[in-house]
Amino acid sequence: MNLRNCMIGQSGGPTAAINASLAGVISKALESNAFEHVYGAINGIEGLLENRYLDLTTPFKDPILLSKLAKTPAMYLGSCRYKLPQIPENATNLTVIKEYELIFSIFKELNITDFFYIGGNDSMDTVMKLSKYAKLHGSQIHFIGVPKTIDNDLDGTDHTPGFGSAAKFVATSMLEIIHDSMIYNTKSVTIVEVMGRNAGWLTAATALSRSNHQTSPDLIYLPEVVFDIHQFLQSIETLFKTRRNIIIAVSEGVRDKNGNFLEEEAFCQDENTTLSSSKTDVFGHVIHDGTGKVLENIVRNNFGCKTRSIELNVLQRCAMHIASKTDLEESFEVGEAAVCASLSSKSGVMITMQRTQTQEGTYKMLTSLKDINLVANVEKKVPIEWISPQRNDITKELYDYLYPLVQGEVQLEYKNGVPDYMDIQHLL
Repeated sequence: MNLRNCMIGQSGGPTAAINASLAGVISKALESNAFEHVYGAINGIEGLLENRYLDLTTPFKDPILLSKLAKTPAMYLGSCRYKLPQIPENATNLTVIKEYELIFSIFKELNITDFFYIGGNDSMDTVMKLSKYAKLHGSQIHFIGVPKTIDNDLDGTDHTPGFGSAAKFVATSMLEIIHDSMIYNTKSVTIVEVMGRNAGWLTAATALSRSNHQTSPDLIYLPEVVFDIHQFLQSIETLFKTRRNIIIAVSEGVRDKNGNFLEEEAFCQDENTTLSSSKTDVFGHVIHDGTGKVLENIVRNNFGCKTRSIELNVLQRCAMHIASKTDLEESFEVGEAAVCASLSSKSGVMITMQRTQTQEGTYKMLTSLKDINLVANVEKKVPIEWISPQRNDITKELYDYLYPLVQGEVQLEYKNGVPDYMDIQHLL
């Protein structure tokens, strides 16, 4: 029997758990004894177009190295943000597009039978296009999407690998910011800006910092609902009647009633002002910044109190030192499930995570499959009913959804006082 060869790629933004999924794919592929070679594309599909890849087969037969990989943040194989060209709807099996022709020629040269792509929404777009092109040309290669995103905005899955660890970091950082803010006997407002272009899942996770002895953050604003500056200021004024330190969490992507982002250069309280941003990435997503700083200036001007804004920025993506054990274990299982799907001749699908319960009623996750065409380019947002009627907090239902995903701590190996992660010099 001829053995198979597979190729794995990683794409999009990094997470603390994406290498756990990579380790899961490698582990199951080697354990199956069905693969002669397990290759890794350097810098995703963009690197593959440049014929850059590694043979991962021999090194990761070492279980110690595989375990270390699973506990290393960001992407061992590197990443990219590369958008493959659209395949015309009237395409025939004779249609040739140079990027696809080059990719499939590399697949043929390496005898690739299975392709796994670990990433978020834009990465699932890549899997969808490759799968479609393969079908048009009669290719038997299996294309499997392995989900990843700290934004938790992939449709068709209960949650995404990487989100739980980012949520744990956000909640922990918020708790530490709260402790820092409460020590002074002066009025203050602290605004914490959290990642979330269109979906507020990560910002909602700041609520996990609440406990029996403290109830902050006091206000939480998500991009799923309209941000009203006047209500925002009124809420702060009301809170100041009973407390001196106010902590606010806000998604970077909150918008006004006209759907405009709060941009540093353009935002003002005149409701006739048009906000706009001409900055976009390769996938057409708006690049915006300054939400926390804009609100900081408005609060300072209105209340004259000590005011500061904190942008967690990229720190929330790869904080392995405070990663969720649940997240890493599930991410590894998702990688394993991808190999099982390809060995069962599935293609054009994404691995999904489905929430269930044990007989004792505790949280449990199962994997399943979803047609990639129903997933790619579809965003999952926080349900409106999980946002408070006042639009400045979350409900218990959302808290209960988030809580199981951040449970457990990851035990790391340390060297010279800092975590000992995988060497990624091959990316240079």
